[in-house]
Amino acid sequence: MKKLILQMQMSVDGFVGADEDHRWQLWEWGDDSSWDEELKQDFNAVFATVDTILLSRKMAEEGYLAHWREAAMRYPKDRSYAFARRIVEAQKVVLSDRLKVSLWERTRVASGNLPREVNALKQGEGGDIAVFGGAGFASALIAAGLVDELQFFINPAVLGAGRRIFDQCGFARLKLAGSKAYACGMVVSRYAPAV
Repeated sequence: MKKLILQMQMSVDGFVGADEDHRWQLWEWGDDSSWDEELKQDFNAVFATVDTILLSRKMAEEGYLAHWREAAMRYPKDRSYAFARRIVEAQKVVLSDRLKVSLWERTRVASGNLPREVNALKQGEGGDIAVFGGAGFASALIAAGLVDELQFFINPAVLGAGRRIFDQCGFARLKLAGSKAYACGMVVSRYAPAV
């Protein structure tokens, strides 16, 4: 059975967003990227196990797919951008009741019951499923008990306020699957729901 892996950028104080201001994130891949080589290698290693990407409508419409398609074309032989090629090659599913047809290649729109759609994806053959979306999308997946692994990319920043992803769920115990600090200041912590 496929695993649903939720990856989120997060501040040290647990916020995942602050009014569309992303300057606190070390995420910017490119010539002036703040991620160190070891973090890029580890990110690509995780992404090599993924063959499906689950996206929120908002993330798809705001250019996530176009951005990484362009990056894959711009850096075709750069090993640091292997994940960009995986995004282009992977099957994508956009969950939305508003969209009726996909505007993107290798992408389909799924609507309806969130647990039914996600559980159907998990029953499929192949690699794991990576989830990318905002706080609301992540919260809904967590509250429905659909996430098998949480990967928090904890940035060396304190926001003091913003959006969180655990506001919709009650108490939940998690089991640490691994944690690693990187030279750039990022700490990646992986958790699974404790059974």
